[in-house]
Amino acid sequence: MSTPSAVSGSVDPLAGLRVAGDPLHDVYLTGTVFLDIIFTGLDHAPVRGTENWARGMGFSPGGVANMATALARLGLRTTLASAFSTDLYGDYCWDTLSAAEGIDLGPSRRVTGWHSPVTVSMAYEDERTMVTHEHPAPPPPACGPPRSRACVASLEPGRQDAWLGEASRQGSKIFADVGWDESGRWDLAELRDLGHCHAFLPNAAEAQRYTRTDTPEEAVRALAELVPIAVVTRGPEGALAIDSVTGESAEVPGVPVRALDPTGAGDVFVAGFMTGTLAGWPLADRLAFANLTAALSVEHFGGSLSAPGWVEVTAWWRALRGSAATGELARRYAFLDALAPAEPLAPTRLRAVPTIGFRDE
Repeated sequence: MSTPSAVSGSVDPLAGLRVAGDPLHDVYLTGTVFLDIIFTGLDHAPVRGTENWARGMGFSPGGVANMATALARLGLRTTLASAFSTDLYGDYCWDTLSAAEGIDLGPSRRVTGWHSPVTVSMAYEDERTMVTHEHPAPPPPACGPPRSRACVASLEPGRQDAWLGEASRQGSKIFADVGWDESGRWDLAELRDLGHCHAFLPNAAEAQRYTRTDTPEEAVRALAELVPIAVVTRGPEGALAIDSVTGESAEVPGVPVRALDPTGAGDVFVAGFMTGTLAGWPLADRLAFANLTAALSVEHFGGSLSAPGWVEVTAWWRALRGSAATGELARRYAFLDALAPAEPLAPTRLRAVPTIGFRDE
């Protein structure tokens, strides 16, 4: 197991593993960055023909930025390829991800004459409703992915991404989730890049439909026949996984928190699991860490900017350890003793706020 090192307020979870000749990039990912506008504190779902007042509101980069930010805040050297408009929303997303979050945008590009995609998310009663407006970005110039330890992908029925095969051949470990199959076919053969995946992390509903099984336990066993690491997430109830590389299997319950906004929690789970996997942690610890980071993220609103870093993880662990809690939760997370930095860290830099910025006085 690699122990993180803390330097100048940051944490490198792979510090003990880095050697000369390693890839410059820990994780490479590509996709669309949206500007997310999040409304919270709604008493109920929007009702047709009425005006609804929200008690909270925030802006943040969304879409693939959720995953990129979650990875970077956990200390992984993250590289993102995406299109950013030259409009003010594009400026905000670019500056937030590059300058504030330290994400490498070298493979990304600015596009003139195309406006930023926007999603409005409304959170209420532990649910959310979203409205999105987007014009597809002009296609990027043809270029392959850089060499990296790992890549993140979202599989889509019927689609095959050439860059995933190239990344896999370069030695990158592919971690993938999948969205809801609107066609209703739920055919694993349609997930054409599944064979490139090192780890596949669907939720329970998706996993059971794709595998034609009745329980998450049956689903994860079926998926483990297809990929080296199969993970099935169950939201607040936790997750279970089989790692055929190490021969481990594990099931870990969720972490109880007061949820404010679930936007991006699935991405944060994947980022937490990737961190532990790349660092060589035991499977149960990887699942527990992923559950914890996802749980901490829903205590804030704002998608990408709700993602926790080692500051929040360490604060949670120290509060739990310093309380009267001596039960299963404290025992399950005892591995954090060896991982949480001893020295104080600077707090995570940004949370979602109700504006993209103020005009200079």
